[in-house]
Amino acid sequence: MLTTSFERVSMPLADPFEIARGSMTEAENVVVRIEDEGGMVGVGAAAPSSHYGETAATVEAVLPDLLEVVESVGDAHALEEIERLMVERVRRNPAARTAVSIALHDLAAKRLGVPLYKLWGLDPEQTPTSSFTIGLADLDTIREKTASAVESGYEVLKIKLGTDRDEAIIEAVRDEAPEATIRVDANEAWTPREAVAKSEVLADYGVEFIEQPVPAEDYEGLKFVYERSALPIAADESCITAADIPKIADRVDIANLKLMKCGGLVEAKRMIHAARVHGLEVMLGCMIETNAAIAAGCHLAPLLDYADLDGSLLLAEDPYTGVPLPEGNIDLTALDRSGTGARQA
Repeated sequence: MLTTSFERVSMPLADPFEIARGSMTEAENVVVRIEDEGGMVGVGAAAPSSHYGETAATVEAVLPDLLEVVESVGDAHALEEIERLMVERVRRNPAARTAVSIALHDLAAKRLGVPLYKLWGLDPEQTPTSSFTIGLADLDTIREKTASAVESGYEVLKIKLGTDRDEAIIEAVRDEAPEATIRVDANEAWTPREAVAKSEVLADYGVEFIEQPVPAEDYEGLKFVYERSALPIAADESCITAADIPKIADRVDIANLKLMKCGGLVEAKRMIHAARVHGLEVMLGCMIETNAAIAAGCHLAPLLDYADLDGSLLLAEDPYTGVPLPEGNIDLTALDRSGTGARQA
């Protein structure tokens, strides 16, 4: 027997966060709790994005239906069955389904007394370093944030672009972080030809790769960029579920998945395996999320080439703690508790 509940949490950001299509000053997540008959509780969270048609209100609207599925099955270990039934009940709303999926996985691992990565049989030593994101701002602010990140020990930076001053932004970042690994994310802001031209400029600054240079639906434009770019290309908005992997397979170098886009941890693992079959590298990103969500993504790290799991670090205060991330290092070996490791701060 399983009982369920959920609540909305509003969390101010440490600083306003801006990308090419908008800005935000607070994040709204919806936290899900699933409790078994012995009082053990699994925790997960939804970080909905209006870009994908979700808000905290839509998550709250569909969660009763999703949690009814959980309670009707009544088995915290029926992970694949419950994710399948949730899709049948609510085909959209992936962030809402992800919150339930994370809570279930957290509870299943807790019931077995193991951290989630061990439930999956993964090697906790094989984890990439997570990037720290610098959003759009004036150049002085970008310099200050970059310098602060470097002083805090972050060695991998992800820089938001998609403006008429992109080169000036990268120049400012490189000046402040001459040794850092730099990745850039245009969030669909460029035309294909613009992306190719910018790739040549960005290569001169030692950028590692470009994420989502063109609009998500422009698969031919993505291919145009991939075939001509001076840098590797990653797909984010063009890559939602496992069904999208074949669509991008000959158009990018890297598949960037997010739990909040794909609908759950079972689907995320399918995406990773599908990407490998198609010869793609894999990255896991995030929205601005509490550790009640981020922690689960950290357990997938041994399966990844790249990680961008800094969403909770952008919050002024997170009501949950999770997997230790000192200086971007995903330290699963330091986790001293079972499940995802998420717990109230």
